Amino acid sequence: MRESQSGTAGRNVVVVGTQWGDEGKGKVVDWLTDHAQGVVRFQGGHNAGHTLVIKGVKTALQLIPSGIMRDGVACYIGNGVVVDPSHLLLEIGRLEAIGLDVRSRLFISESCPLILPFHVEVDKAREALRESSGAGKIGTTGKGIGPAYEDKVARRALRVQDLKHPERFAEKLRELLALHNFALAGYLNSTALEFQPIFDMAMLAAEQIKPMMADVGYALHTANRAGANLLFEGAQGTLLDIDHGTYPYVTSSNCVAGNAAAGAGVGPDLLHYILGITKAYTTRVGSGPFPTELPMDEPGTVGHHLSTVGQERGTVTGRPRRCGWLDAAALKRSIIINGVSGLCITKLDVLDGLTEIKVCVGYALHGSRVDILPLDADDIKACVPIYESFPGWTETTFGVTAWDALPLNARRYLERVQSFIGAPIDMVSTGPDRDHTILLRHPYQN
Repeated sequence: MRESQSGTAGRNVVVVGTQWGDEGKGKVVDWLTDHAQGVVRFQGGHNAGHTLVIKGVKTALQLIPSGIMRDGVACYIGNGVVVDPSHLLLEIGRLEAIGLDVRSRLFISESCPLILPFHVEVDKAREALRESSGAGKIGTTGKGIGPAYEDKVARRALRVQDLKHPERFAEKLRELLALHNFALAGYLNSTALEFQPIFDMAMLAAEQIKPMMADVGYALHTANRAGANLLFEGAQGTLLDIDHGTYPYVTSSNCVAGNAAAGAGVGPDLLHYILGITKAYTTRVGSGPFPTELPMDEPGTVGHHLSTVGQERGTVTGRPRRCGWLDAAALKRSIIINGVSGLCITKLDVLDGLTEIKVCVGYALHGSRVDILPLDADDIKACVPIYESFPGWTETTFGVTAWDALPLNARRYLERVQSFIGAPIDMVSTGPDRDHTILLRHPYQN
């Protein structure tokens, strides 16, 4: 590990989802923050949702890093995140209302692109047009995430730093609004928006956001050199990655571990350990292929069990999550893409009481066997899962904190998953609370 002027530099961990999101990353980040002095969001926006349960109290976060729930931990929003100023302030207000100190510990990159009202309108209008034309919705959250990233890539985005310069902001806003109004009124069968309300809202937000603006990349470099441990918190999941996911049914950012460097403004040499998070089964919100999906409507079926016992609804949208058996062939691709050092299996307790448990270890595709998830969405739709079956267990795993205390069949199930994917299981989550965790190898220990 690199040496700093003050001694040994801190150790850094990246937490990424290895499925289609909703794997339970928030709880794991919160648990690991006991050993970190800073938590960093590096991609996505308030389309992500992390639900934390602390001493029985549930808190949902969307944009602000999960480390905010720990006193004294610095929280950073990196340049790879798109920021809706109004939502940011609402979320800060909700956290302050329960007694948390937020503003003195939250640092927002000046390079973050802004999500503005016209991005939201474009997002919603596009989904409506897709649905009415019969093309089928992508399944976005309607939060304006995709259109904001489009403006970033087209080099026309308004960014957090522009909030410091009202005249510059106004000039760029007029140009950008004209472009999006043209699309809204001329193509998307929607209504053009007015300049003044958007400008006034942004300027009011600017006064509150300016004290939290920071050069996040340099701040992280400095803190780590001084000995601080950092935790990089991914949003969504690998299979929703814009490049590596089930395109086009993906999000608009790179969700993989490698983007922690680019999305936070640090070098990849600062990423010391990659922790992949996966449920003991598989879920997906929104549209897109899902080879191991099970029907969920009929009581008594496995799909209904996973949905109801797992309380599978999206944190942000409240939409029911589609549920199915663990897709280890898809997980294997995620392990490779992220360079996962170790895996955390979450929601093991949801499988309690099932007589048989299945794991997908490959697919039948066009007459051949495929051992890893294909990259083409049409191929994925045609995949027929190949399963291995395991006997279930009747004992409860809820709240278990030691590996040896797990039922024998639960251990055998996890050991088979571990051998198939080629990465060690270092943690197991057996319930929503911080303390419901089995630790086999600590990410912050060399």
